[in-house]
Amino acid sequence: MGELLSAQPAVCRPGVCQLAIRTYAGRVELLYSLDGYIMLACWIAGIPVGAYAFIHAARSRPDAFTAADKLTKPAWLGITGGGLALLLICRGGPITLFWLIGLIAVLVYLVDVRPSLIEVQGGRR
Repeated sequence: MGELLSAQPAVCRPGVCQLAIRTYAGRVELLYSLDGYIMLACWIAGIPVGAYAFIHAARSRPDAFTAADKLTKPAWLGITGGGLALLLICRGGPITLFWLIGLIAVLVYLVDVRPSLIEVQGGRR
């Protein structure tokens, strides 16, 4: 169980020789698609996170951004809105990189900017 099956020639005739397919015994095939499931979970979880970041940026006072020594409110609205748009539009295939960039953008807002805005505004909002 779990050992690699050998790849011995299954059918050999003059001019034609087909090799047996190398497969793993057991439930190892699940691991082949595990990374896809993890990426799908991150993408699905990233959409409401991006929406929350955009809404938080929209509801914060414009002067709080400059008081916290961060970019301006329109800049962060563009960054979080663009990140949310990338999360909504780009999914799977070679464009996976783009939704990851969008997710990183909204996470930077939530981890760096949001705590500074809460501190400047004097409490939770």
